[in-house]
Amino acid sequence: MTRRSFLSQSAASGVVLPLAVAASGAADDEPGETAPAPAELPEPNVNGVPLRWLDGQDRSALMGVTWGAAWPMGKVTGEPGFGVFDEQDQPVPAQSWVSARWADGSVKWSAHAVAPRAEASNHFSVRHGVESPAPDTAIRTDETASSIRIDTGVLACDVAKTGSALITKVERNGRPVLVNGRLVALHQDQPSEPTEDADPTVTPCVSKIDQVTVEQDGPIRAVVKIDGTHALEDADRTWLPFSVRLYFYAGCEHVRVVHSFIYDGDEYKDFIRGLGVRFDVPMRDELYDRHTRFVSADGGVWAEAVKPITGQRRDPGEQVRSLQVQGKKLPPESEWDTRVSSRLHLIPNWGDVTLSQLSSDGFQIDKRTKPGHAWVKSDGGTRAAGVGYVGGVTGGVAFGQRDFWQRYPAQLDIRGADTEHAAVTLWMWSPQAKAMDIRFYHDGMGMDTFAEQLEGLNITYEDYEPGFGTPHGIARTTELSLWVCGETPDNEQLIEFARDAMTPPLLAASPQSLERAKVFGPIWGLPDRSTPAKNKIAENLDFAFESYVAQREQRRWYGFWDYGDVMHTYDPDRHMWRYDVGGYAWDNSELSPDLWLWYFFLHTGRADVFRFAEAMCRHTGEVDVYHAGRFEGLGTRHNVQHWGCSAKQLRISTVAYRRFYYFLTADERTGDLMDEQINGEETFLKLDPIRKIRTEPYEPDPRALSIGMGTDWSGLAMAWLTAWERHGDEKSKTKLLNSMETIGQTPFGWFTDGVIMDPETGKYIKWNDDPASAGVSHLSAVFGLVEICAEVIHNFDVPGFTKNWLTYCRWYNADRGERREALGIDFRTGILENGHSRLTAYAAWKENDDDLAKRAWDEFFGDDRRWARRRWSFHREVVSGPDSLNPVLETPWLGTNDASQWGLAAIQDLALVGGALAERDPRMEGPAS
Repeated sequence: MTRRSFLSQSAASGVVLPLAVAASGAADDEPGETAPAPAELPEPNVNGVPLRWLDGQDRSALMGVTWGAAWPMGKVTGEPGFGVFDEQDQPVPAQSWVSARWADGSVKWSAHAVAPRAEASNHFSVRHGVESPAPDTAIRTDETASSIRIDTGVLACDVAKTGSALITKVERNGRPVLVNGRLVALHQDQPSEPTEDADPTVTPCVSKIDQVTVEQDGPIRAVVKIDGTHALEDADRTWLPFSVRLYFYAGCEHVRVVHSFIYDGDEYKDFIRGLGVRFDVPMRDELYDRHTRFVSADGGVWAEAVKPITGQRRDPGEQVRSLQVQGKKLPPESEWDTRVSSRLHLIPNWGDVTLSQLSSDGFQIDKRTKPGHAWVKSDGGTRAAGVGYVGGVTGGVAFGQRDFWQRYPAQLDIRGADTEHAAVTLWMWSPQAKAMDIRFYHDGMGMDTFAEQLEGLNITYEDYEPGFGTPHGIARTTELSLWVCGETPDNEQLIEFARDAMTPPLLAASPQSLERAKVFGPIWGLPDRSTPAKNKIAENLDFAFESYVAQREQRRWYGFWDYGDVMHTYDPDRHMWRYDVGGYAWDNSELSPDLWLWYFFLHTGRADVFRFAEAMCRHTGEVDVYHAGRFEGLGTRHNVQHWGCSAKQLRISTVAYRRFYYFLTADERTGDLMDEQINGEETFLKLDPIRKIRTEPYEPDPRALSIGMGTDWSGLAMAWLTAWERHGDEKSKTKLLNSMETIGQTPFGWFTDGVIMDPETGKYIKWNDDPASAGVSHLSAVFGLVEICAEVIHNFDVPGFTKNWLTYCRWYNADRGERREALGIDFRTGILENGHSRLTAYAAWKENDDDLAKRAWDEFFGDDRRWARRRWSFHREVVSGPDSLNPVLETPWLGTNDASQWGLAAIQDLALVGGALAERDPRMEGPAS
């Protein structure tokens, strides 16, 4: 792969978007020409489910690939076999399993894995009812009481069941290439404050294994899960629980490592100074045949020898110099110029090398001869790929850390490359940075009572409560790569390693096949640009997404805890997002940007959309949700810090935001996160989500809990549905169906107040029958309720539930007087009219009501309170000079609440009632913003 193609593919995947690129032509009034999205291209004519490379190129040469395929209800029954075929219609060795089933028991999702392939194929297909051929070399997994050995045919890896070393050794051709793979951390007892009296104590920590599980054992793919904690040196204490998965593929030299940890310390006493993965590499070659390498994010390679022969005063000969630069074995010293060979012992050995990325905009490479001597600055750049290598001409290890610069401060260390064993550390938190400081950002300002806290909400939009802004229980997952090499890889191969580490290859089912399967509800469709009005909506969907891609780069929404999230609201006076204003800062899934991005990916099939949504899924499922402690199972509302708000609710931790990534990729870690939510109803015993606004005394009862039918039920229902689809969990299915049946019995459906659920059964057992009590929250439907209702109605026949949902859809946005006359209840709605137009559209589609379909489009265009007609203008301004620290693109009216709900409404309205949209609509025309 050339540097040019590396850059091209990285940009297409949304990995690198320099400001100069983002700002180029940004102030044009109309969007430029763009290539058709995959969903707009003809689908390959194949049997079964068509598959394509997400990023457009065959990426199967260096690592194995796992993906998901969807099947229509009733299509695949029983325990079928599956076969994978290439573009020549030749069978490919594959490993397949069922990952979800429909309500009728038929297969809904299947997952598949293939090993690296020498033969390129632009597309593949999956068929049911056939068996894949066995691989030439299948993975072997052998387990004893103390260890597990996985043999891919290229490498053999020994995993320990106890102790500190997760990987005791990895062999290639019978020789150890990697040994003593363990986790490391640095504990600091106080913040890194620049004060004279600061005297922090730093204590090393190392992994301590608690449990090891073989989750898959071949023949193509093997997965080993290792759970444990970090033990403080010379202290009887463990902390930072971890879960590490190791992935192996048949015939492959690559090991994928997925590292997850939970912060479970006291943020005022337990500061993380460093967090990493460390292993040793046996060094057997001559010092001048040992090499260290790093790769930049734009495809450059830093390549040096431990004992450099080039650049010396005396020339060893052109062949010697050339071979060392290439990383090849040098000829015998007897063939060198003796003026060099006789003085080799006088050339310094550079055994230690460090690449540190302490911001998203700069990395530096330093090296030294050995501890106790000064570091020498070697080189640097803007962004590193997070990929390196240490070893020699007879083998070594290449290593990579995904999202390296995006999640700064990060660091790669090579130590002792001039000794018998080089130590490599991939630091997810660089020890060169200040200690991780995740204390709450203000002192409460006297807001000790609910009344005072509600006053604070009315000025900064922050829901503060003492002790609630804690990070105890949040998590982070990092993807790492190890390549066990038989020789020093050349620069082109290192660039390929970097490409795969930054954007791992993925096969994706065609958008058309996903749409035919009706997965994620029958509420989305493929792009339709057949009329000027539909084309304008399609262009605006592109505009909204691409605006956030540009904002992420220009505003530097990067950092260890931050990457993947977006900001909530813009401040046009400061030309900044409101990063420091309470509830207007980090979005934390408010009004479902996760759903907008994932449905936009389904709608288009675009790789850049997938990668953006993937980063958000990795963030919101880990950082914005508690996985341990008093708030376990709950997520945190939008705030200056991701854990800062006192509103801890299921609407943020909902499975609705994780299912897409899990089913499309079969990612086990995401499966863990979804399983954490199966008993989400128990969180209502820990914390009352509406405690600050209750007017009556309330004490949680284990058999009678106040669980609302909007954001509360949608989170529970999505977890129950997913647990039953994935695991056949009958208890979850019973709770789901019981809740649906009893919702169908309520007098006013989703307008009913005072509902009480028995969490043991899922039944609603009490509600308020008084018509005067009926009402609604504008937030009820915008955290996945629309989507879960569409799915369960597609799966189950529960007439009362369907009737009440259609009633809610028809009447939420309706004229108040007409609603009062039809339902006998009276209350005010009208907030988020545009976003709720998709509810009207669903009722129109379900009941085949043309007038209601037209009303849906009136609502889609009619919300003038926020975006107004400005949303139909593509004009963006470049703010620079004295008005802004850096040149930035500005769309002052753009906000995440509106973008998310508008995007979902646009996709779903087009799919459900697109035929009712006039060919042209004057409401789409408007002045420049």
